[in-house]
Amino acid sequence: MYQERTYRNLIQENHLVSFRVVVKETDLFIHAAKPLYEIAKELVLECRGYIESYIKRYPEFAETLVPWHVRELVPVIIKEMSGAGQKAGVGPMAAVAGAIAEYVGKGLLAHTDEVVVENGGDIFLKKNNPVTIGIFAGDSPLSMRMGLRVGNVPVAVCTSSGTVGHSLSMGKADAVCVVSESCPLADAVATSVGNHLKSEADIRKAIDFGKQVEGVTGLVVIMGDKIGAWGETEIVPLR
Repeated sequence: MYQERTYRNLIQENHLVSFRVVVKETDLFIHAAKPLYEIAKELVLECRGYIESYIKRYPEFAETLVPWHVRELVPVIIKEMSGAGQKAGVGPMAAVAGAIAEYVGKGLLAHTDEVVVENGGDIFLKKNNPVTIGIFAGDSPLSMRMGLRVGNVPVAVCTSSGTVGHSLSMGKADAVCVVSESCPLADAVATSVGNHLKSEADIRKAIDFGKQVEGVTGLVVIMGDKIGAWGETEIVPLR
């Protein structure tokens, strides 16, 4: 069932143009220095084409919950999804939203010096100034009470939840946020860390798992009124 993404109404980007691109299951909310809808849509169709073609050849790629190993020369997006799943210990589709966000974001950087691509809570961004990303954690009393402040280099912030949204999670976390230079990796690790969280007692060991994945630079876990965090990313209160 479709869940309206009301959190998008909270975004404040006064100097950038905002637009939405929807292709089948992909629903992107994009901010850029100028309207780039047609280019963004072509990028979405392009990367989805690679993924859909690969799934036609290997249907199990879309279904497996364990790491996938490519068997031949493949498009970059397939390689990145597979590699992210291997590092995180999950199937490649755990990285698909982040992979699409990054593919579109990097493609748009040829036409704009600033871009934010949000794909269901998975974000690829490159800004000329630091930005704060609020953490939506469902019914947790900590939801939208704090945010992650990230710098102006290309960076990814991806969120997984066992209580919010339609994405598959084996855990019960209200929010797991992962920061990385790789959006597919952040997406896959957020899912994997979330799978480790069955109760508040699991927060420490889940973070210990996530921080060992090469390429992860920050982690935040919210479960009820409890929070755990690790990494270089600055956590700031939201007004």
